[in-house]
Amino acid sequence: MSTPPLPLLPVLPLPCSVPGDALALARARITAAARDASALVEAVRIRLTAGPERVLAQVNAEVDGRRIRVQLAARTAGEAAERLADGLRQRVRAVSASWCPRPWPSAAPAPAASSSTRIVRVKSPVLVWCSPDAAVRTLDAMDYGIHLFTDPATETDAVVHRIGPTGYRLARTRPAGPPRRPATPLTLSPHPAPVLTDRQAAARLTAADLPHLFYTDPATRRGRVLYRRLDGHLALLAPA
Repeated sequence: MSTPPLPLLPVLPLPCSVPGDALALARARITAAARDASALVEAVRIRLTAGPERVLAQVNAEVDGRRIRVQLAARTAGEAAERLADGLRQRVRAVSASWCPRPWPSAAPAPAASSSTRIVRVKSPVLVWCSPDAAVRTLDAMDYGIHLFTDPATETDAVVHRIGPTGYRLARTRPAGPPRRPATPLTLSPHPAPVLTDRQAAARLTAADLPHLFYTDPATRRGRVLYRRLDGHLALLAPA
């Protein structure tokens, strides 16, 4: 299935400077990948930022109306552009075919090692009410390490994350039984999310060198996720 010509894609550099030719290369590679795709790729947005030791890159798009994301860290801007285009091609093929677990762990570099407990970004999303199976598909399509949602069967905030090459783990703010007949290989956490303040969560994540931490806010009793960004700093998901 052919796709119509795409306009020039927006490239949104973050505060650290990235050479103009690197931005142009990223635009060209992503445009070519989108045009060659077997599905309709729209609403493409590219972000590049140069860190102290590596370049952070991200592309967001819609494939036949479904949101996808690819995020990675590379040694150079040129490498970032090439790998971002390859990642987009793979993600488009994955969401266009019958679902299966994406390879994990991926070859992408892990977040930068850091002892920082400073939260540099807070996102306050309105959580989607969906089944754990649907949450797993969003986790894979958006290249998340962990996905926060609300499970309508139990009316609890919950997360899914990877635990092995083909497995996923489900955890909730309150203990509950396993979902009925899940289509995804799910392991159920037997414990509720720990009740922690943001400061306590940051200290625990850093002390244990965790990539992310799901916990319950003591004031709101809502689920929260603290995670390590690719630049090594912390970010917080605190639902609206």
